[in-house]
Amino acid sequence: MTGLDIKRVDGAAGDEGLEAWRHVHNTIIPTHLLSLDDVRERAVRHHLELAYVDGVLVGNSTVRPPEGDGATATVIARVLAEHRRRGFGERLYGRAVRRARELGARVIETCVLSSNEDGLRFALAHGFVETERYLLDGDTIPWIDLRLDDPGAAT
Repeated sequence: MTGLDIKRVDGAAGDEGLEAWRHVHNTIIPTHLLSLDDVRERAVRHHLELAYVDGVLVGNSTVRPPEGDGATATVIARVLAEHRRRGFGERLYGRAVRRARELGARVIETCVLSSNEDGLRFALAHGFVETERYLLDGDTIPWIDLRLDDPGAAT
């Protein structure tokens, strides 16, 4: 496999990195477009990363730090359609789960837009089980929340 170069996008990130992260998000989730300011705010609260292969942007990831008594973290790996099925999602997902565990997560969740069949298939293949389907205000395509059935399987 060609080398995957992962770069952190944090609160100090310049607009170029933030825009790259936003591009991947908005391409994969066209029903919930984020502005640059939205991404700036997320970069402060969450652990965001970008993935490149030979200088080409292939995807991104999000880790929402653990919350609540259950220490539940949300991990999301996104790979642009033209770069899927090459192991990039696997690597992004693995990194995201490790980061969530480093932050103290005991429970791992994810969310997928129901129209993203590749993303849903990936989550189910990695041991996630559906916990809820819902519509956000103004949306017509449901979101699916999933929880890792065997927390030890995500390492």
